Amino acid sequence: MTAPGRDAEAADREAVLAANTALYESLERGDADALTEVWLSGADADDAGGVVCVHPGWPMLRGRARVLRSYMLIMANTEYIQFFLTDVEVELVGDVALVTCTENILSSGEAEQEGELGPLVGGKVIASNLFRRTADGWRLWSHHGSPVLTSGDEEDED
Repeated sequence: MTAPGRDAEAADREAVLAANTALYESLERGDADALTEVWLSGADADDAGGVVCVHPGWPMLRGRARVLRSYMLIMANTEYIQFFLTDVEVELVGDVALVTCTENILSSGEAEQEGELGPLVGGKVIASNLFRRTADGWRLWSHHGSPVLTSGDEEDED
């Protein structure tokens, strides 16, 4: 028999992973409403201590409106994107959860002719997604993605 605390932690871990999955699935579908639902809202999301996002190669974005606008731009300018998450880890501390993962991304490159899907290109990003527990469930507070610029294995670094 597991201790009640372990059951609650397992439920929290499952809920955080579901929220993390919802982020990537909403991007794959280009679903602005679902993406908006993933992020922290209300007074907790305002500029001062609110949501933060760093897309690979972008400056830091603060505030819910700026962060959501950035995702809308990405979705509007991406014909196809799919995320294969690996190395997913969850750390829970009270009402905060950190999910780290590798985003293995497959997306369409620039098409030769308008109206056609461009060639598929791959990329890899290391991401940290910080969630906060709210009355409405776990919501994304901060996303930071850093591109992986090397293709070598960890063993090669020794």
